[in-house]
Amino acid sequence: MKNSRGRWSAGLVSASMILVAQTGAAAGPGDPNISAAGGVPKGYHLVWSDEFDVAGLPDPAKWAYDTDRNSAGWYNNELQYYSRARAENSRIADGKLVITARKEDLSTAGLPDWGRQKYSSARLVTSGKAAWKYGFFEVRAKLPCGLGTWPAIWTLSAPPQTQWPDDGEIDIMEHVGFDPGVIHATVHTGAFNHIRGNQKTATTRIPDVCKEFHRYQVHWTASRITIGIDDHDYYQFTNDGSGNAAWPFDSPQYLILNVAVGGDWGGQKGVDDAIFPVEMVVDYVRVYQ
Repeated sequence: MKNSRGRWSAGLVSASMILVAQTGAAAGPGDPNISAAGGVPKGYHLVWSDEFDVAGLPDPAKWAYDTDRNSAGWYNNELQYYSRARAENSRIADGKLVITARKEDLSTAGLPDWGRQKYSSARLVTSGKAAWKYGFFEVRAKLPCGLGTWPAIWTLSAPPQTQWPDDGEIDIMEHVGFDPGVIHATVHTGAFNHIRGNQKTATTRIPDVCKEFHRYQVHWTASRITIGIDDHDYYQFTNDGSGNAAWPFDSPQYLILNVAVGGDWGGQKGVDDAIFPVEMVVDYVRVYQ
């Protein structure tokens, strides 16, 4: 079973310009696999999207609910219960997907869709619905803020899987509430991960991420992974050709959208119960190849 979302770390690198988190040489001038200005690469076409234009629950043809660890406890000692098809935690309204983390009233009668735990949220995945090998992914979103929040936009390897982190993980966006406005981009592999303390990561500061929508982007090719915001690239991870331990990113991955509560990283400075409910609002998800 994957130890997915096991990614808190020390020694993060702040980057207002691009940081090459590489296992080999940096991209050279005129490299056709990198868009210097960011944004959708020339020649790419939309292959999958959700514009969230139908009110109600998320489209079951495009999204599933990951509830796998509810009974065992979520990775990183996170505190939330991830519900399934519960509008209080994930719904489409006004043309947007709303993922809501809530503090539940444990004095009321128990409801099976949130497990009678103190916090509930949702973790939506395209696993079993769609997965992609390479491409340009863009998610326009407004993030939740407050002490104890931990929203993420990321990918994991589609089945068949072996063991995390050998299949690779791409963290397009992570934000922890105790460090508002700091956005993290990270890649985890067998050779580079938080357990070893050598994961390849960078940060950039966007002060209004909880008030305004931003476009979180990754351009993934056979030679490198480039992550940016609003067409500004600030992170690269390069394939040095040494093998799967360093570069497991030549097989399909699926998308994940979630809001965690607390945990080894998100809860480092506690959880403020006064903030709830909090929302990650997603305007659209688009995949180009």
